[in-house]
Amino acid sequence: MDKMVTYRQYVLELLHEYSQYPPSYGDVELEMIVDPLRDHYQLLSVGWHKQQRIHGCILHIDIRDGKIWIQHDGTEEGSANRLVDAGVAKEDIVLGFQSPAKRRYTEFAVG
Repeated sequence: MDKMVTYRQYVLELLHEYSQYPPSYGDVELEMIVDPLRDHYQLLSVGWHKQQRIHGCILHIDIRDGKIWIQHDGTEEGSANRLVDAGVAKEDIVLGFQSPAKRRYTEFAVG
């Protein structure tokens, strides 16, 4: 199977799994946003807690130039580690939320 097809599947499985965890408070839904044509994937929390609006990104992943770019990761365990466990090579994962100068000190790709 084509590597990009496999990577897309891993990203979708990861988002789907995280979307199954119920929010710990409020009337909040988890919403997956998937744009397979442009390879943009997000998981958002949307709703209300008492009188406060909840709207935020939990996970944002793009696939660009053959690499998985983690643009935002609000998970506890780190989605990069989960992708590595699934079989993605570390050199194919970019921690986009890190500054380019700091990426070279990680185990992952610089971009």
